[in-house]
Amino acid sequence: MDDHRWLTPHEQRAWRAHLAAHRLLFLQLDRELQGSGLSLNDYEILVNLSESPGRRMRMSELADATIQSRSRLSHQISRMEAAGLVTREECEDDRRGTFAVLTDQGWEMIRRVAPDHVDSVRRHFIDLMTPEQVSTLERIYAPVIDHLQGVRGVRRND
Repeated sequence: MDDHRWLTPHEQRAWRAHLAAHRLLFLQLDRELQGSGLSLNDYEILVNLSESPGRRMRMSELADATIQSRSRLSHQISRMEAAGLVTREECEDDRRGTFAVLTDQGWEMIRRVAPDHVDSVRRHFIDLMTPEQVSTLERIYAPVIDHLQGVRGVRRND
């Protein structure tokens, strides 16, 4: 075990701080969205669809964008279909492909919930930092995201 490159105490504190901040922030944002009947994962799907041309995305692209397995996304989309937020449509040019499509009800949901969610993101994350710290955080995470998406075979969408 001595030839292994262990984290230094400083690196260990930074790593654990990152994990705690990520988990606590996710839990808080998820908790605040539950009042609207959405989970944070639901919200992320609605945002991706709302920002896509025609409010639709191929399921495979949506899985990549939301960092979910195709199987997990399919189950989530089934739940969201039952709630009337999305539908699935077959791709006309690729019989194996399927689109997730934002419904009018899903569009209204994201329009109603987004302002409060953005306020929560500001209150619990962005406003706790200076603009310089936000820029630094973005620069810090960019190579990590690029590396891990490369490992997964996914390109980052900037």
